Amino acid sequence: MNLNNNKSKIADNILSTIGKTPLVKLRNLYPTAKINLFGKMEAHNPGGSIKDRTALNILKKAFGEGKIKKGDTIIESSSGNMAIGLAQACKLFGLKLIIVVDPNVNIQNVRILKTYGATIDYVKKPALVGGFLTARINRVNELLQLTPNSFWTNQYGNPDNPNAHRQTISEIVEALDGKLDYLFVATSTCGTLMGCATYCEEQNLSTKVIGVDAVGSVIFGTPPAKRLIPGHGAGQKSQFLKEELIADAVHVTDEDCVVGCHRLLNREAILSGGSSGAIVRAVEEYLPMIPFGSNCVMILCDRGERYLDTIYNPKWVDEHIYPTLSRIKRA
Repeated sequence: MNLNNNKSKIADNILSTIGKTPLVKLRNLYPTAKINLFGKMEAHNPGGSIKDRTALNILKKAFGEGKIKKGDTIIESSSGNMAIGLAQACKLFGLKLIIVVDPNVNIQNVRILKTYGATIDYVKKPALVGGFLTARINRVNELLQLTPNSFWTNQYGNPDNPNAHRQTISEIVEALDGKLDYLFVATSTCGTLMGCATYCEEQNLSTKVIGVDAVGSVIFGTPPAKRLIPGHGAGQKSQFLKEELIADAVHVTDEDCVVGCHRLLNREAILSGGSSGAIVRAVEEYLPMIPFGSNCVMILCDRGERYLDTIYNPKWVDEHIYPTLSRIKRA
């Protein structure tokens, strides 16, 4: 075998395979809609989500600026995907990792993190203001004081979070030859949302960027409430959000997330996470307002295997979301 002929196909390491994810035409999701609908498949990143991009960009910048070195300890608050992206990168870069979680964390994610060698630190009570997110960040700050040679990647305020997604949106725009009319993005830290929106503004694109948020999230000023599906929404305002760059925000319920996930699975054979289900339902709500022939992209953030015990578990859905599964069966 002549390896010299395959140099362009050989990745330098696992992290070098992050990005350049497929853009897939979704013909069956809403077949009567007179638009071109695409999914940006971020599950194809090696850690399984779009947060691989964020984790790698933040760590590379921190290394380059001398803020961290091999053997140091990274600390972050995360409900799952950012933690896993960091765990994979830290393993390769020779960094220790502490992840602060709360009782809503997906148990499958905890297993994955421990397998990568991460230390899990639990907070058990929400803060009076800001809920579990504020409680987790407070614990991060405590751990930074207690842990020598530690660094907070701070996905909530580090500008290298949104900056990572200039590449995400540029991949989409390039694949569509610049003809991107609508982009639907789930919100949490708003890193992906604002990275994409800022790029569109700077490139003078006419793209309408739609934020997809959870009912019960406070990001866009709506009242807080209990949420069951992790991965989108937040208990405190985003440090990145510039609402003037966002065309609209759509709020979806936990039930919408479940129905949307099953719809994507049943119609397109795509097993995705909760935020993708939220986007599916947001697009459906928006369809009457989208002009004929528009190019619309949904960023599908992660894999669905981590939700087998919840979203894809009929018993869990029956107990926590609604009393019958009839809506899933009709999806």
